[in-house]
Amino acid sequence: MNQKLFEDQHLTPNEKTIADAITKMGMEVLTYTEDELAKSLQISNATVSRFWRKIGFKNFKDYKNTYKEKMDISPANKLGNMMEQVTSSTIHAQMMSMSVKHLEITLAQYRAEDFHHAVQSIVKAKTIYIYSPGPSEGLGNLLNYRLSRFGFNIKVLPKSGHEIYETLLHFSTDDVIVMFGFVKLHPESRVLLEHAKKLGMKSIVITDSIVSDFNMLADILLFASRGELWEFHSMIAPTFMIESIIIAVGKETAEQSMKKLEMLDAIRKEYKDLLPR
Repeated sequence: MNQKLFEDQHLTPNEKTIADAITKMGMEVLTYTEDELAKSLQISNATVSRFWRKIGFKNFKDYKNTYKEKMDISPANKLGNMMEQVTSSTIHAQMMSMSVKHLEITLAQYRAEDFHHAVQSIVKAKTIYIYSPGPSEGLGNLLNYRLSRFGFNIKVLPKSGHEIYETLLHFSTDDVIVMFGFVKLHPESRVLLEHAKKLGMKSIVITDSIVSDFNMLADILLFASRGELWEFHSMIAPTFMIESIIIAVGKETAEQSMKKLEMLDAIRKEYKDLLPR
């Protein structure tokens, strides 16, 4: 089961929360009763009961039976299950287990066509705008740093406020916006995505929500697990996604990228006595 199940469905905010939760749970959803699921999400039992019929199932039992039939018990899933059961008194072991889990969840939701579309949009863009508010600022800086080395024209957008309006003036059809959208769609994100859509400008959102308002506004969604709302939010999977994009873009523009990196090396050698590394 993945996000394709919920595409073209007119879900309410509570239904989107349910859809996002059960998709992230994977096999774990089989251990829940409907009452437990409703309680964990703080959503009424009636809303949860109606949800199954809305997405094409008779009830929760029907959904779980269908899930069991389609479930793929892969080596990756087995490893993930084993790691979740490991207990350790050392924090590095616990963090390793959590990181593996987030990477496995991310790979389970990976859609090659979306990733390829995102890479091609970046490669073809006249200007790449990056919006990385809050805890995603470091991810935006990493993307900016690496792609700038390849010779791309990068603009980092302001985090909030009326400064955002000034940047909208420069958006064009030939550009792309790469946005980090974690937890929920903020007003600034909505303004940027709506304006990009109006211009026919490509938008890419890297998000930890499989089903959310981002689905309606963004052209391309790339999922990266960070944990549930009540868990410590890890940046392992989003960093993995960014580094994968960087490598893929580098391969697509190998000649240009290598030329720029060779120029950088030559400049460093020329001024190494004045600005030693």
